[in-house]
Amino acid sequence: MAEKAVSLNNPAYKRDEGALIRRIRDGEHELFYELIQPYERRVYSTAFAIVRNPADAEDVAQEAMLKAFKHLKQFRAEARFSTWLVQITLNEARMRIRREHAEVMQPVTNHQDEDGNYTPRDFADWREIPSETLERNEIRQKLIEALGSLGQKYREVFVLRDVQNLSIEETAKALGLSTASVKTRLLRARLMLRDLLTPGLNGGWSSKMSYAKGTKPW
Repeated sequence: MAEKAVSLNNPAYKRDEGALIRRIRDGEHELFYELIQPYERRVYSTAFAIVRNPADAEDVAQEAMLKAFKHLKQFRAEARFSTWLVQITLNEARMRIRREHAEVMQPVTNHQDEDGNYTPRDFADWREIPSETLERNEIRQKLIEALGSLGQKYREVFVLRDVQNLSIEETAKALGLSTASVKTRLLRARLMLRDLLTPGLNGGWSSKMSYAKGTKPW
């Protein structure tokens, strides 16, 4: 799914998007595809990160788009449309998982204490992950596999914050969590991913860019 080569943070684009939403609400339903086209890839990647299956991700993405169209009048302009759309997608993905009762990969449970807190392995190097490393196809694939091994609550936070680049506040709103909970889960997700990825990379990361800066791994 291709995205438009536009800046979604551009104020002019946001004004146009708001006008587009009003026109669709007023009956110009044929404009809906123009509204959602820039977000197709984002919706699919969110769905895939949760359900871990291309066919299921396609179904989830399509269902999310349909629900967004059906409930567009409920969208409130104080939130970004993209955040609202990702939230719908996330809910659809969760329902798909519940319906199928499928665990795609076993969640990481090692190094957790009785309260579920994650303790990183001693040998891991906690320096930041460089963008040029993440851009390598084989590393990106390993990251996708590692992400699938996280528990759902950690995977969701990581996907929204570090893959979709939502802010902490937007992530909290989408998941119905406090910002403190988002920060805690995000930190644990990053630590677990580093533990999973570091051995395959000979235990070393260079220190150029950080997940905390919103680096997108794919």
